Amino acid sequence: MGEQNWAGNHAYRADSVLTPHAVEEVQEAVATASHVKALGSRHCFNDIADTPGGVLLDLHALDVPVEIGDGTVTVGGSARYGDFAGQLHAAGFALPNLASLPHITVAGSVATGTHGSGRRQPGLASAVSAIELVTANGELRTFTRGHAEFPGLVVGLGALGVVTRLTLDVVPAFDVRQDVFDGLPWEAVSEHFDEIEDAGYSVSLFTNWVNDTIDQVWVKSRVDAFTERAGLFGAVPADGPRHPAHAAGIPAGNCTPQQGVPGPWHERLPHFALAFTPSVGDELQSEYFVPYGDAAAAIAAVREIADVVAPVLLVSEIRAIAGDDLWLSPCHGGDRVALHFTWQPRQPEVEAVLPVLEERLAPFGARPHWGKLFHGRPGNYPRLAGFRTLAEELDPTGKFRNPFLNRHVFGG
Repeated sequence: MGEQNWAGNHAYRADSVLTPHAVEEVQEAVATASHVKALGSRHCFNDIADTPGGVLLDLHALDVPVEIGDGTVTVGGSARYGDFAGQLHAAGFALPNLASLPHITVAGSVATGTHGSGRRQPGLASAVSAIELVTANGELRTFTRGHAEFPGLVVGLGALGVVTRLTLDVVPAFDVRQDVFDGLPWEAVSEHFDEIEDAGYSVSLFTNWVNDTIDQVWVKSRVDAFTERAGLFGAVPADGPRHPAHAAGIPAGNCTPQQGVPGPWHERLPHFALAFTPSVGDELQSEYFVPYGDAAAAIAAVREIADVVAPVLLVSEIRAIAGDDLWLSPCHGGDRVALHFTWQPRQPEVEAVLPVLEERLAPFGARPHWGKLFHGRPGNYPRLAGFRTLAEELDPTGKFRNPFLNRHVFGG
C-alpha cells in the first residue's frame, strides 16, 4: 500500500486508502467497509491505525470550516492545531494549552490522550466539549459534554468511529515568554519539584539521564503573570537558543523563540515551529505517565538504568499534567508526570530497552502513551470495562477494531 507513519518505522496495513473531501463521503465509506480506520498526521509510532483487510481514510482533505463561537471553536477532525491557532488568536481567543508539536491533528491528539505541559493544565482532550463522529453504520452522531458516556468517547483510540468535527473550549488570548535554564542539579528535582513545576504556566525538563545535571529547564510563562528570576534552584539562564536535544548537538533553528521574547500563545507553548520539521525528525518515541506524587521516585528509578537507556536515546522530557475524568486518558484519576523518551531510530535496540524501563516504572502504575512505542499492557484503567461496553454499542460488529485494540483494549 505504501502508506507509512511520520517516523517511517511503521507501514500501515490496509487494502486501500480513500481520501474523502466531505463528511458525506466519510459516511459512505464507513457504511460500506468491512473494516475501517482514519489517518491523521501519522504521528503515532505503532500500529494503532492499522486495518488489515480494510480501508484507511486519509482525512487531510476533509472540508470542514473553522467556526469560532462564544467560548468555543469547532474544527474538522483532520485540522492540525497549527492550521487554525493563528485564526483563533486573531479573533481574540486561545486554547488553554498546546502540545510540543503544532503539526498534529486535533482528532488524533485527543483520541490518544496527547498533552502539553503544566501542573495545572490537563491534556488536550479535556478541552473537547462536543464530538461528531461517524459510527459503524455510517450514521453521523454528535455527543456533548453533558452526555453520560461523553468521558468515554473523547480518548477513543479510534475504536468508536471516525471523528469528523470537534468543539473545543477557548479562553481569552494571552501572550507567553519562554525562558530556558541550563544545568539544574538532580537534587533540586527531588527537593523542589513542586516549586520547579510552579515556575511557569508550562515547564519541561530535558535530560539524557547520564549528565551530572538536568540539561535544560524550559519555563513558559504567561506575560501577565511573569516573575523575573535570575536562576532556578541552581540552574542558570541559557546564553542562547536551545533545542531540547542540545546535548546531542542539535541546533535550535526549528524551535519556537526563547530568551524571554514575548509572543502569542500559539507561537510559544509548542516547542517547535509549524514551518519546520518538528523535534529531531528521524526518531522514535515512548512516554510513560506516573502519579504526580511519585515523580521523584520514578525519576530516580530511571536514573538507576541510565546506562541502559542513554545509548539509544536522543533526549528525554519530564512534564507534569493535571488529571482528568476521561476514561482512557493516561491522566484519568489524578495529576500525572510524563517521562518522555525520544529515541534514536534504532527500533530493535529500543524495543530491547522498553521491557527494562517498564519494569522499573511498574511499581508506580505507569501508563504508556497510546500512540507511542511500549512493550507491555497499557496499565490500570478503572473504566476500561465501561469503554468496552460503549464500543460494543457503537460498533457491534467490530468494524473499527484492529490488532492493536484487540491486544491492549479488548483482550483478544
